[in-house]
Amino acid sequence: MTISTMLLLLLPLLLFLSLQPLTLSLNQEGLYLQRVKLTLSDPNAYLSGWNERDQTPCNWTGIACDPTTRSVTSVDLSNLDLSGPFPLSLCRLPSLSSLSLYNNNLNSSLPLSISACRNLVTLNLAQNFLTGLLPYTLVEMPELRTLILGANDFTGEIPASFGRFRRLETLDLVNNLLTGTFPAFLGNLTSLKTLSLAYNLLFTPSRLAPELGNLTGLETLWLSRCNLVGSIPDSFGRLSRLVDLDVSDNTLTGSMPSVIFRLKSVVQIELYNNSFSGELPAAGWSNLTSLRRFDACYNGLTGPVPDELCRLPLESLNLCDNQLEGLLPDSIALSPNLYELKVFNNKLHGFLPSQLGKNSPLETIDVSENQFSGPIPSTLCEKGALSKLLLIYNLFSGSIPVNLGNCTSLSRVRLRGNRFTGSVPAEFWGLPGMYLLDIGDNSFSGNISYTISGASNLSVLFISKNRFSGSIPKEIGSLGNLGQFSSSDNDLSGEIPSTIVNLGQLGMLDLSNNGLSGEFPMGMDSLKQLNELNLASNSLSGEIPSGIGSLPVLNYLDLSENQFSGQIPLELENLKLTVLNLSYNRLSGEIPALYATKDLYRDSFLGNPGLCGYLSDLCTQKTMVRNRDYEWILRSLFVLAGIVFVVGVAWFVWKFWNYTKMNKGISMVKWKSFHKLGFNEYEILDCIDEDNVIGSGGSGKVYKVVLSNGEAVAVKKLFKSSRKDDERFSCSELQKDAFEVEVETLGKIRHKNIVRLWCCCNTGESKLLVYEYMPNGSLGDLLHSSKRDLLDWPTRLRIAMDAAEGLSYLHHDCVPPIFHRDVKSNNILLDEDFGARISDFGVAKIVETVNKDAKLMSSIAGSCGYIAPEYAYTLQVDEKSDIYSFGVVILELVTGRRPVDPEFGEKDLVTWVCGSLNQKGIDHVLDSTLASTCKEQVGKVLDIGLLCVSSLPINRPSMRRVVKMLQEAGAGTKPRISVKDGKLSPHCYENSSDHGSVV
Repeated sequence: MTISTMLLLLLPLLLFLSLQPLTLSLNQEGLYLQRVKLTLSDPNAYLSGWNERDQTPCNWTGIACDPTTRSVTSVDLSNLDLSGPFPLSLCRLPSLSSLSLYNNNLNSSLPLSISACRNLVTLNLAQNFLTGLLPYTLVEMPELRTLILGANDFTGEIPASFGRFRRLETLDLVNNLLTGTFPAFLGNLTSLKTLSLAYNLLFTPSRLAPELGNLTGLETLWLSRCNLVGSIPDSFGRLSRLVDLDVSDNTLTGSMPSVIFRLKSVVQIELYNNSFSGELPAAGWSNLTSLRRFDACYNGLTGPVPDELCRLPLESLNLCDNQLEGLLPDSIALSPNLYELKVFNNKLHGFLPSQLGKNSPLETIDVSENQFSGPIPSTLCEKGALSKLLLIYNLFSGSIPVNLGNCTSLSRVRLRGNRFTGSVPAEFWGLPGMYLLDIGDNSFSGNISYTISGASNLSVLFISKNRFSGSIPKEIGSLGNLGQFSSSDNDLSGEIPSTIVNLGQLGMLDLSNNGLSGEFPMGMDSLKQLNELNLASNSLSGEIPSGIGSLPVLNYLDLSENQFSGQIPLELENLKLTVLNLSYNRLSGEIPALYATKDLYRDSFLGNPGLCGYLSDLCTQKTMVRNRDYEWILRSLFVLAGIVFVVGVAWFVWKFWNYTKMNKGISMVKWKSFHKLGFNEYEILDCIDEDNVIGSGGSGKVYKVVLSNGEAVAVKKLFKSSRKDDERFSCSELQKDAFEVEVETLGKIRHKNIVRLWCCCNTGESKLLVYEYMPNGSLGDLLHSSKRDLLDWPTRLRIAMDAAEGLSYLHHDCVPPIFHRDVKSNNILLDEDFGARISDFGVAKIVETVNKDAKLMSSIAGSCGYIAPEYAYTLQVDEKSDIYSFGVVILELVTGRRPVDPEFGEKDLVTWVCGSLNQKGIDHVLDSTLASTCKEQVGKVLDIGLLCVSSLPINRPSMRRVVKMLQEAGAGTKPRISVKDGKLSPHCYENSSDHGSVV
């Protein structure tokens, strides 16, 4: 082959190689975006596809280009978990008109130079951690129409320059830390269609600016929780295009503003939780032809419900918790779209409209706590949509309409506290969608129908205080989801059905005050969830089965006033009972030692002549031994007593000598306070008595001490440790070691969600920590007891948010950071208003870190069920371990279950939740006592908990992020709506008297 031939063959290859750099070069906009990529942290590698070998970035994730010029016009990097400062390189993109970094972790302030993004039409930076002042230069973006900066940490006042936007249509600054008075200059933004400033709790109390009446194009005005006072200005009457008016959760006063009757386009009016007073205007409502939702709950309104209001095509009418009087107008039955009617907790009276529900798809009716009378309208479920029927505490009479037995959509029925009579329709017992049936405290009669087997979703059955008779049907054992069954104070007879032991979810069984007979069903030990068992005042007989002693969570047992015989099973000592009553039976033998020696159970065994025990004076005859057989024992006892006396005197002399050697100011030297106190160490020491014990843990006992001024404190007395450890603990200014420095650090903590440490004291014999007293005890004790119904969903969400803020403070705001290392529901204490505070933090950490070389945990690493999985192989506990434990607490709040439970077998709560979600869905996981209206919100919080318990620590969010996510979920209690939604969805804010206990 000649050289010329070889060159001809190689020439195409050389041309190809020479052209490669040209075909692979990235344009200038792509290079700018590469700088953005370098600026941001991308833990999930979402931007890994931004390839330098591409010619343009138009096919990259989140990038959109003009189809003709191929210039970048839109950057949408929402929900990618990116972190870092705001990437200013984006402002170099000359055609960029839309930028969204929504829901990431940007954590800097916004620079003034952001105004370089001059061509932006839409800027969305919501749901980040942006701090500092709002840039006043944003107004220098002449094309800007949408500005969304909600759910960040911006501080300071809204810049006055914001009043100079000329084209702005949407301004969203929701949920920040803005201060100052409400900005009247926003009334200059005549182009504005949406103004959202809600949940800026630090605004100075301000009146609604009359200047907002200039915004004649405004469609949405959302000003919830902006610290507004005064009344709604008359100028608001000019907002003729307003669709959504929400000024809820403020302190607005005065009478119901008639100005709202000029809002002819309004679809939703939210005025709840203010201080409006006076009567609802009788006339003017007919002007609001578009009104679909009206909510004025939680005000001070009086008078009747206007007939004209009820003639509107409403979908939702909420007038709960006022002082309304009079009749509910019959015209409300004419509303063709009404799906929600809530007027609970007023003084309304008379009959419900007889045609209510006939013309509208009524889903929820709550008229509880009024003075309504007469029958239940038979038309309530005419459209087949009725889900919740809540009529508690009225004067209703008559019987349940027969056709409600065909209302398969019913899920929650509460008729308690009325004057209903007659038998319950057989079909009504077996409605398949029913999960709560509460018809207690009436005069219902007849039998519990066997058709109850059809109510497969039934979780709560409360029929106490009626006149039901006959036997309990065996079909009740087929209700696998039943958690509470109360039929006390009826005339039931026959035996307890043997099938009741099949109710594996049963937590409370109350059959007291009936005429039941026979023995305990076999297999009671299978009721592993049973927390309360009350069979008092029946005619039950036979022996108490020993299997009751194996019920792991039973803490309430009342079998009094029956005919039980035989001995008390020793297995009952395995239970941790707060209530035990076996009185007035036919029991015999010895009282188990655990109960025989405690005053708490002194009255638990009365009326059983055959019982003997330390506290029982029922055994009048004892076999007496002959004195001569025990004379040597008595002599020995006298000798021993003499020796003890001599030793005691010697010990007292020695201790007194040591005491006098110490200086007289020892108590002041070893007593250190962290707040201004109204008591001293002597007052505390005088009250450390076993009768005042309110709790005990791994490190010591907790006492309730009532001071002379009537206030109470909690005193933790640490268990005695080694002499070396005793030397380490001192409140003396003369002995500053690692333990004391830590105690002083805790004493200086000032946060509303952390229990205050008032002072510490070392008496020489014991070490005391004095905390503020929390009346409602621990979350764990309340959540996993018969009182758990006190914790409705809004309360549980508030507890989660309070605890998260406390942990966030420890992790992010303390220098150096403090890691709790034993986060659990029992270490979250509740005040009188169920506000949550973190407790028992620091001590475990302090004990382990006195040795500065110790980096690994060898003990006190948390509690069973809360321990992060990485501890098993690293023995390291850090902030990610706290986050895992807090995630378990969230799962407890959502599911109502303990972190470890015999039902889970070898699994824990985290594993059970994940498995149940995959196999059976969310309904099987959620606590059945929670209101179903909050299901969406509870699901969001469940997602947060699952994120916190991720098996990989790196995937767990910071506590600061957890706080933000919980706030977002909490804001979901009042979800926003828009016209394009097609219909109005009720907010999850439970405006209902249905919060409380169902039993």
